[in-house]
Amino acid sequence: MMKIKNYQRTKVVATIGPKTANSKKLKMMYKAGMSVARLNGSHNSLDWHANTIRLIKRVLPNLPILIDIPGKKIRTTILQHEPSFSISDEIILTTNKKYNGKNKVPVTNNLLHKYISKNDLVLADDGTLKFKVIKVAGKDIYLKALTKGVLKSSKGINVPHITMGGALITKRDIKMIEFAKSNDVDFVGISFVESRTHIKKIRNLINSHSPYIVAKVENKKGLQNLEEIIDEADVIMIDRGDLSTETNIESLAINQKNIIKKANANSTPVIVATEMLDNMVNNPYPTKAEVLDISNSIIDGASATMLSGETAVGEYPVESIKVMSNISSTLVTNEISKYKSFNKQTSSLASGKAITVLCSLLPITKIVAITISGHAARIISSQMLSQPIIAVSNDKKIARSLNILSGTKGIYYNTKFYRESLNHIPKCLFYLWKNKEIIESDMILITALGYPGSGHRMNLIQTHSVKDLKKLFAWK
Repeated sequence: MMKIKNYQRTKVVATIGPKTANSKKLKMMYKAGMSVARLNGSHNSLDWHANTIRLIKRVLPNLPILIDIPGKKIRTTILQHEPSFSISDEIILTTNKKYNGKNKVPVTNNLLHKYISKNDLVLADDGTLKFKVIKVAGKDIYLKALTKGVLKSSKGINVPHITMGGALITKRDIKMIEFAKSNDVDFVGISFVESRTHIKKIRNLINSHSPYIVAKVENKKGLQNLEEIIDEADVIMIDRGDLSTETNIESLAINQKNIIKKANANSTPVIVATEMLDNMVNNPYPTKAEVLDISNSIIDGASATMLSGETAVGEYPVESIKVMSNISSTLVTNEISKYKSFNKQTSSLASGKAITVLCSLLPITKIVAITISGHAARIISSQMLSQPIIAVSNDKKIARSLNILSGTKGIYYNTKFYRESLNHIPKCLFYLWKNKEIIESDMILITALGYPGSGHRMNLIQTHSVKDLKKLFAWK
């Protein structure tokens, strides 16, 4: 069993694909800095995903797993023939599934032909391919290519500024959520989240505290209802591919900064995704623009940055993770973003600010959050402190899920957390000392919930020298 090893300020979410779904590569990726393993439910079969989940749990049992489910996202189907084309060539999309891509390219949405019109702009593969609608005939959509390229299997199709009908949750979504629950994954990513109601419907389907919901903000409705989505979701993901095509690419940077700012204000972890190291799919080094992109996302307050094709099908998956981790480490060394402001005040947020001040004035080396639900860890993580956070929970799933938080390491310890006393706190500290998570030279700040009552969370802060604790409690 590989031990959880790092306290990365900004976590790395790495997508697992055919090239990386093996024991050797997974261990190399973890050693390089992978914090969360992601599976894309739009690709491969459920059997493949089930086998890969079992593999990850066997090789890296403490690593959180995120599975994205397709939702309302429109994609090309699995094609026997992937058509290549030049500018001005004709391509026919169809909602008739009997075609294989040679004459017509079928798409996953059965009603697309009813909502699309002549002269509409159609984008594919995160906006890298562009087409104009020439005509719609029955279930067939005739397109004129505005770029050259290849339309591949399972690639996203976007038609900006049109509203598609249909239910918020599809039959496929229900099936995928049941799959996520039965395979005990930690997070489920929901595409095109548009409202609090959408998330609540998903939560009702899950009917448990896990898997946690990662709400993907990727269209205009998501931006319009951003604050309620952030308030309801467990994690936010900025899917920049769909967001840029569903809105406009020129406003992408502004939208990203705004989403991160509001997520941080609510202590909601936020993942920045799509083409962060796209050059490294085929090349061993990043571009300068990619380094700046990752750096700015981290400086703005991203909890995690994500790799997709870079680690799923790319030639340099381990190197991509190393680059992303090294950028984060460099920024931590330069002590970015010490203080965060909040637009609302609660006892927890006030405690978070107090911890920030104490960590800047005292020689604190580590922060210990003793938490059942993970609330304290989320609050402290949102402060983007330079000190590593050790989050101890007596719920195994919650402890594992906390590894997605910025600068945080989730630790599971099977002990009772008392309501009428603080006896569990020294027990947790002894467990950390025995497992060398804290050492004699550490000055630690401890936060916990003491004597819980209505409306009280994270109401206890202590600072201690581990050397003094060892002597006081006669740890051996």
